[in-house]
Amino acid sequence: MDIIETLKADYQKFPTDQTYSLYAKDIYFKDPLNEFRGLERYKMMIRLISIFFLNIRMDLHDIHRSGDTIKMRWTLNWNTPLPWKPRIAIPGCSELQLNAEQLIISHIDYWDCSRLNVLKQHVLSTKNR
Repeated sequence: MDIIETLKADYQKFPTDQTYSLYAKDIYFKDPLNEFRGLERYKMMIRLISIFFLNIRMDLHDIHRSGDTIKMRWTLNWNTPLPWKPRIAIPGCSELQLNAEQLIISHIDYWDCSRLNVLKQHVLSTKNR
């Protein structure tokens, strides 16, 4: 199983049917809103995304591996289930670290926008209606 090809496939169908066997049981995850350790919490976070957001799309722009590090550039899009259903976009990147068994032990996301910008997208989208 090629990890790069599997990650590409997972991002195309995100957040459904992810390949959790790529991740270590004690995976460390961090993004601008969350920081935790553990595969079960990681799975729960992905499930919550699929419950609370609509029309989710993860566009993978670039992915490459150098040694035990995988770097990805992406844009996450969704509609928030508010009456005006704003379309939100977060561009960013991820850095994954692999252990000796080639399992992902760390997944850190960096956003190219602030949390305030994401909030503004919800509010300002009402003006575009």
